[in-house]
Parts: sequence; C-alpha cells; structure tokens
Amino acid sequence: MWTSRWYKKPMGDEELLDRVRALRSQGHSPKQIARALGVRPARVAPLARAVARAQAAAAPEPGLVGCWVSPGWSVGLTLENGHDWPDRPGRRADASGLVSVMVARERRRDRGTVSVCGYLVDTYCLGVKDALGPRTMGSAELRRFAARFFGAFGGEPLDAPIEQARELVWGGVEYARGLGFDPHRNFWPAAEHLGPLDAPAAIRFGRYGKPFYVSGPFDDADRIRQTLEERLGRDDFGFVVPVSR
Repeated sequence: MWTSRWYKKPMGDEELLDRVRALRSQGHSPKQIARALGVRPARVAPLARAVARAQAAAAPEPGLVGCWVSPGWSVGLTLENGHDWPDRPGRRADASGLVSVMVARERRRDRGTVSVCGYLVDTYCLGVKDALGPRTMGSAELRRFAARFFGAFGGEPLDAPIEQARELVWGGVEYARGLGFDPHRNFWPAAEHLGPLDAPAAIRFGRYGKPFYVSGPFDDADRIRQTLEERLGRDDFGFVVPVSR
C-alpha cells in the first residue's frame, strides 16, 4: 500500500484534550485553539468547556465577597424547580433579555482587595455577549465600579446567591450554544470566578421559552438571523432589529 510520507495521523481525543488544556492555560480562545491545531472549532468547543469546568471544580474557591445581578433580570424568563429568586423592575425591563452579573471574591495574597468579574448575558438568544476581569480593586473602588457596571439598568443591583449567577451565566452559555452561538472570547478568563454549575437547571431561557433576538449596536444581525433560521426555521424564533433614523 502506498502511503505519503507527508501523511499526519489525526490527533486522538486524549491528545487533543491535552493540547486544548495547555493552550487554554495560556489564555487562548477556543477559536484560536482550533486554528492553531488545525481542527474544526466544533471539535474544540466541548473540550474547552470541559477544561474550564474541570479547572473551576478543582481549584479552591476563594471566599465570596458578593454577587449581584441587574434589576429586571427575570423579565420573560421562567423559574423552575422551586426557585424564587427576587427581582424588581429596572430601566431595561423592556424585553431586551440583557442581564448583567458581577461576582467579587477575596484575594488571599493581598488583604483588603477583591477580584471582580462581570458578565453581560443575553438570556433570550446569544448567551454571554461580553465579560470582563478578573480585575483587582479595593472595597471602596468596588462600590464605585458596581455603580458604573450596573448604571444602565437603573437603580441598585440586586444581591444574589452564587447559584443564581452560575445559572444565568453558564445556563445562558449552554442555551446559546444550542442555537449555534459561542460565548464572547472574554468569557473564558472570567469563567473560573463563577465555579461550576452542578445543580438542576432552574431557569428556562428564551423570551417566554422561545428564542428572541434583539439586535445590538455591535451585532452582525444578518449572520445571527441566518444562524437562527438554519437551526430553527423562519417561524420558531422572534427578532427585533431597531430601525435606523
């Protein structure tokens, strides 16, 4: 049998997982890893998620200083499994589906400071649209930062249990992935602050259970609508695209 001397045996799952783990530790996104390894992003994405969750589960969890969500977070969502997390109206309680989540944890090496991560989640369609952190700051700066971070939603942010933050963020990631959308590349450095989601799902995503896309100023709206049509058909999702003035 003739075999080209340039033939390269495809990586097995274990070897690929090791390579993904090494590149994730260097801060590379799943798409960057796929390009570097010459494999399809669809093969790398579940391995990157598995690595992130394994790292979060294995790492000792620093003390939780606080966890907050934006007011109006529950509009259009359904809570299941007996959960009844509180909410109150905010400026963005307008069926946009956008929710901000912030988590602050103690820094063991530097007393008096905290490590902060924030997440912008589209609970109706796209999942994590952006994220920031970890950022280190003092307690006084934390209050000022929180005011800026949640300012667009109106009113004070709501104190929330970490389980609610995990459900909103990790649950949003999984929901969006089922529709064909990956989380923003900034999510991965901030994922560890959440810890793993290992409880039964409490939130039913989508606007009243149905995917609903609200176009944002930095979205590729045509690409997003095309992806939804390919996954769901034209009649199984809603969308709103603002009219230019």
